[in-house]
Amino acid sequence: MIRKIAFQGIFSLLILCLFSCQQEKPAASDELSIDFEKYTLENGMDVVLHIDKSDPIVSLAIQYHVGSNREVPGRTGFAHLFEHMMFQQSENVGQDQFFRKIQNAGGTLNGGTSNDGTIYFEVVPKNALEMILWLESDRMGYMINTVTKSAFANQQNVVQNEKRQGVDNRPYGHTNYIIDKNLFPEGHPYNWQVIGEMEDLFNATVGDVKEFHRKFYVPNNATVVLAGDFEPEEAKGLIEKYFGEIPGGEKVVDMDPMPVTLNETKKLYHEDNFARAAQIRMVWPTVQQYHEDAYALNFLGEILSSGKKAPMYKVLIKEKELTSRTSAYNRALELAGKFYITVTANYGKSLADIENAVFESFERFEQEGITEKDLDRIKAGLETSFYNGISSILGKSFQLARYNEYANDPSFIIQDIENIKAVTIEDVMRVYEKYIKDKPYVATSFVPKGQLEMVAEGSVMARVVEEKITEATEVILGEVEEEEILKTPSSFDRSVEPGQGPVPELTLPEIWQDELGNGMKVYGIVHSELPLIRFNIEIKGGLLLDDMEKVGVANLVSDLMMEGTANKTPEELEEEIELLGANIYMNTGREYISISVNTLARNYDKTLALVEEILLEPRWDEEEFDLAKTRTINYLKQRKADPNYISGQVFNKLIYGEDHIFSFNTTGTEESVESITIDDLKEYYDNFFTPSLAKFHIVGNIDSEKVMASLRNLENNWESKEVTFPEYVLPPPVEESKIYFVDVPGAKQSVIRIGNIALARTDNDYYPVTVMNYKLGGSFNGIVNLILREEKGFTYGARTNFSGSLIPGTFTASSSVRSNATLESVEIFKTSMEDYREGISDDDLEFTKNALIKSNTRRFETIGSLLNMLNTMSSYDLPEDYIKKEEEIVKQMTAETHKVLAQKYINPEKMIYLVVGDAETQMESLKDIGFGDPLTVEF
Repeated sequence: MIRKIAFQGIFSLLILCLFSCQQEKPAASDELSIDFEKYTLENGMDVVLHIDKSDPIVSLAIQYHVGSNREVPGRTGFAHLFEHMMFQQSENVGQDQFFRKIQNAGGTLNGGTSNDGTIYFEVVPKNALEMILWLESDRMGYMINTVTKSAFANQQNVVQNEKRQGVDNRPYGHTNYIIDKNLFPEGHPYNWQVIGEMEDLFNATVGDVKEFHRKFYVPNNATVVLAGDFEPEEAKGLIEKYFGEIPGGEKVVDMDPMPVTLNETKKLYHEDNFARAAQIRMVWPTVQQYHEDAYALNFLGEILSSGKKAPMYKVLIKEKELTSRTSAYNRALELAGKFYITVTANYGKSLADIENAVFESFERFEQEGITEKDLDRIKAGLETSFYNGISSILGKSFQLARYNEYANDPSFIIQDIENIKAVTIEDVMRVYEKYIKDKPYVATSFVPKGQLEMVAEGSVMARVVEEKITEATEVILGEVEEEEILKTPSSFDRSVEPGQGPVPELTLPEIWQDELGNGMKVYGIVHSELPLIRFNIEIKGGLLLDDMEKVGVANLVSDLMMEGTANKTPEELEEEIELLGANIYMNTGREYISISVNTLARNYDKTLALVEEILLEPRWDEEEFDLAKTRTINYLKQRKADPNYISGQVFNKLIYGEDHIFSFNTTGTEESVESITIDDLKEYYDNFFTPSLAKFHIVGNIDSEKVMASLRNLENNWESKEVTFPEYVLPPPVEESKIYFVDVPGAKQSVIRIGNIALARTDNDYYPVTVMNYKLGGSFNGIVNLILREEKGFTYGARTNFSGSLIPGTFTASSSVRSNATLESVEIFKTSMEDYREGISDDDLEFTKNALIKSNTRRFETIGSLLNMLNTMSSYDLPEDYIKKEEEIVKQMTAETHKVLAQKYINPEKMIYLVVGDAETQMESLKDIGFGDPLTVEF
């Protein structure tokens, strides 16, 4: 029964020109209506329904009001650990079947835990609506009896490896731990990290988890949001059927805000095993989310650090050359807030000097003040970000769930926007004076080992518990014993999985094509749901046209072309883009340089005019060139100790060989970038920027006639030229496997990459082999992930994939595993590939077909996904219905065809095996793989 209607109705958001009156007057189509209905079940669970029939899909998001802030010291990491347990099994859904059932239906799912909450979600074709309600209700009310010791031990190990991967084995990974321990007093809910302490994760018990579930995973502590293409009365009946009988729990009282203050500044340092550049973070305590001051603090962060007008940019980057990038932002949580400043030093620069420069930039801020135009540009950007955030039904679901759970009203979005609009210059100056100026803060100095002279003055050593490789904690799985699962009574048989009915027919978007007189091809899709337009110009070339002696020129070209035009200084160009609420980026890839644009539909013409100016009238600013070079060189230095970065760079060298341009990263090397001059950039531009190699892709609220009319200036002013592409010879195929090792002393994980050169995207076998690979490692339910993560608990994730472009790409199997599981993990990869060559079961083949074909239903929901479709189609000369043709390939795939492809393209006896990790403890044992002594590679 529905107890009451808490809210039912419609709210319309007229967002345009609510942020900046200097923009064009909004058109009628700029009005966005989000219809929703909210009601509450008898058990206290809030339900929000939003109908959106633009695509035949539905999303279900469940926001539980429980995060790490509900934990206690000694029992940290429980909220996140329990999130993992929720994907294991429930009384009526078998082990590891949540992912399999959703993917088999063509859907996607995941979950996430934060300081303040935990959310679970699914997006599926609309015919699977009842199935996701069945799944989610089963793990809400019928799951806890299935938490066995063996299943729990496995996820303890998985989460410990997630911590190693995300915290322990990366530069600056322990920073937030040190900050929160010193900013928030002992016992404060933000004193510990969401991931938890390694010791607490190891010591957690099944009883602890069951008590956590009993207390917080109850209907009256959750909001369910169903969005998409469904009939509301039918949905209400199904929600009542599956969730209505789950009993509510004890009342979960919302926590009151707990902002903190500091009596004195605290400075701490840590010698970081993975850092190659020093980094300082300065953090001030602030206020909780939705507090009026939180909005002004958001603006303050932008004004201090974002853009060329920012005082931190002027002082730290341009004048003193202490860093290449600054960041300041406010993070307002449910109970308290933090204002961050983060600066990573240029090579050899002192954090003491940077700290002093930060305060000098504060003085500059006080002297120069704020203008109304500063507020306008920030509000314009927030407007575009808002629309991007609700461009999918899942994005809308997240917004509605969050506002309902944390503001007690899904329509709080209106007030949230009003609060942003209301921020004034006086508000920004007030919060600066109240929370930042001359106030105590916590500062962390992370420096490379042996470089203590670089720490901020007055710093003391931080207490950081670092795991020893040979003593890595592991919950021993032991023998898996069958444990009886008691069934919870229900009014109907929940063991019967609901039927799904026919899958919605795939409807391809209508694509239009044209060509300008100068040779640039144009591709478009009209998408009028939101007042947004996204477009890009892709120019063939990129890294492929770099000189082998000066790799990185193309990358610097795309960097420098965004630094002003012939008629606009870098600062003026940046400000014009921001005032339009637009985003314009240039990026260099292996085979293309791209100009990517995201703008409000009403500002399309003005945004395109700026793109034309960037493209046709580069400024070639000498000062900005020097800054770009410095930024790139420092980036390359900083990444030298990151095991994941090292793995990618060395793997490419081993795969493509020293004589192929793809053995390099697009950014180049320190040596190559150092040798580049601004004349090299001009020469690249003059020789290789031509419309005959360019393609224009556009999706949004604009038709083909308007697009073509808008491109006349580019057609008339951009002349074509001939370009000759270099030809690179691929190295011969690997005849026998070898193991290579890069030593990162003290690495808590080993990064494994295994593979060889495979085939180009244009090869007739390319799409068939991606289908063949799916069950091996193309998804969460891939064999390698199920073994290495779900069975062994060695890693947070393992995958295999084929990549390819106009030039043959690679087959790669990869994972980051606990260091003392390196040998066994490599063996598992090798054995899994050997077994896969012998074929897969009919059931696994059927799963692959269902997952790939049915997922096409949700493939074209957003503007971004449609733009990617156009990019793929134009890059490889695919027909407009190439998705349909791919579906036919999947449908026609037989077990025998699958086996033939696996044997042709996956041979673990003829691959490169690369391990990046701690050589002292791991390298010697890899001899046992049978490929000879590991070969050491220097990086």
